[in-house]
Amino acid sequence: MIDLFATPDAAARCPDLTATASIVSPRDAKALSETVTPQGLVAVCAVRTTSLREVLAGRPRLLTVLVEPNDPGNLGTILRTSDAAGADAVVMCGGVDPFNGKAVRASAGSVFHLPLVECTLDELLDGARATGLTVLAAAGGAAADLDDLADDGTLAAPTAWLFGTEAHGLPADTVAAADRAVRVPLHGRAESLNLAAAAAVCLYASARSQRRTASGGAAARGD
Repeated sequence: MIDLFATPDAAARCPDLTATASIVSPRDAKALSETVTPQGLVAVCAVRTTSLREVLAGRPRLLTVLVEPNDPGNLGTILRTSDAAGADAVVMCGGVDPFNGKAVRASAGSVFHLPLVECTLDELLDGARATGLTVLAAAGGAAADLDDLADDGTLAAPTAWLFGTEAHGLPADTVAAADRAVRVPLHGRAESLNLAAAAAVCLYASARSQRRTASGGAAARGD
């Protein structure tokens, strides 16, 4: 954290946190904040990102890749879900700023937990394949669904999941560039899922398959 501003009320509520804060008026705090009802605390922090090379050097098993995301609320929710599902990093290929105020709030702190990478899609695809990651494209019109990939063992492999935008999904050429396209099976009458909900289903399906495989391997070794 570079600097912290606090209203008198916020300083009284959080004396330990605001011991070195600059005290500002409620009006000034509102001008600094992006919310309608600010909490009275405004921090200035350095933006922290990680290189794709650093992430891949750690031999990740699960990556979330967002291709040109355009909704900061969805972005923040997917960051939070990726963190909860145990993803190793979130990769941004264009789109909105992950440090947008709305995205940060929707992430509920997960933006500070996960490595964030910014790179081109081509860089991601080349790096993922060189590291042995299977690249899966989430696409509503795909022939295969999550159940198929769970059954054939694909989801148990180290995976980079590609997700597009809420309105248009992934571009056709991006889907074609992936190793496989996969859809979330819809068993009811809904025609689709919200992007963040679909990402949650896909990430947790991979996390479950990977953990079951790891547990089976440990049991076979007698660990």
